[in-house]
Amino acid sequence: MSDVAILKFGGSTFRTHAAYDVLAAGLEERLDREGRRLAVVVSAMQGETEQLRGRLHEVNEHPEDATSAGMLATADLVSAHLLATALHRRGRTATVLAGHQVGLVTNSSFLWARVIETDPGPLSRTMADHEVVVVPGGQAVDAQGRPTWLGKNSSDLSAIAVARAVGGTACEIHSDVDGIYTSDPHLVRGAHLLPRVSYNMAALMSLYGAKVLHRRAVQLALRHGIEIVLRYNRAPFSRGTTISREGDQMAAIVFNQRSVVLGYDSDDAADCAHGVFHAAGIDTVRLTEKPWVAVVGGYVDLEAVQRRQNLTPGAYVGVPVAEIRGSKVTTHIAESGEDALHLAQRLHDALDMPAAQAPRPHLAGV
Repeated sequence: MSDVAILKFGGSTFRTHAAYDVLAAGLEERLDREGRRLAVVVSAMQGETEQLRGRLHEVNEHPEDATSAGMLATADLVSAHLLATALHRRGRTATVLAGHQVGLVTNSSFLWARVIETDPGPLSRTMADHEVVVVPGGQAVDAQGRPTWLGKNSSDLSAIAVARAVGGTACEIHSDVDGIYTSDPHLVRGAHLLPRVSYNMAALMSLYGAKVLHRRAVQLALRHGIEIVLRYNRAPFSRGTTISREGDQMAAIVFNQRSVVLGYDSDDAADCAHGVFHAAGIDTVRLTEKPWVAVVGGYVDLEAVQRRQNLTPGAYVGVPVAEIRGSKVTTHIAESGEDALHLAQRLHDALDMPAAQAPRPHLAGV
């Protein structure tokens, strides 16, 4: 199925309902220009997932993971159907393959599930009959057919899994930034675009909190040789960073204001906590200078996880800010999210970098 283009659009694409028709117009233009069928992975509208999370926690402060997975994934499903109906309005053949239909089977870590099996059959059969197949991001099922969720911001992972299923060699990820920068360009002044980044460097940045790409998506792309092309999610859909086996040497400051560092009484306790979080599919970094564990990216009910696993709760230390120079990482600790932002700016200002690199010329259309 090499005649299929695999595209992913993040939640920032859909700020209003009108945005679905705007994207449908772009997809229609691409269909007419290239004649290739499209597999399109979409995230929920901005804020929808968190609204569902809030409603769930109003009813139960600590809901079971299986319940959370079943509910939170519906936000992406709604988004997929809205895009499909926008395409129908334009006379294009489009359908939605939800998590229980798409052929992705995971383990039973319901909120941070890992893909263990990919059946290409459902996508292949559906692509044969439709110009566009829309897939809600983050959805899958376990071996018992129960809904699972690949985690917060996991539409990237879904897109790479879809690319693998259809035999794609490239996957285009569209978001509100056109690529990977030396720091978050929305928050840090002077952040530079990095046109070429290796899989390993992209995964490292994601592990420490970079929001532009899901770490396990990068790892899956590396294993199957799928090139990742990062593009802006508005016309003219400019192309920014390409992630592949080759990449430039780089320096970057990475942080996420939702990340936290937890302190423990001993190295053994920190090692145990790190192992438990990792087994549950939660991204953590074991900081070696002290018995500390960085839990990356937020959206984790730390109290519930530690209680269920009989872990002694870690003490709040601060927010991690990673200074990356090549493969070397130095982790700084800020007292709060606001302090992390100021620290990141100071560290970025001190980086010895070449002049800002402009994005490569974009390709017209989606």
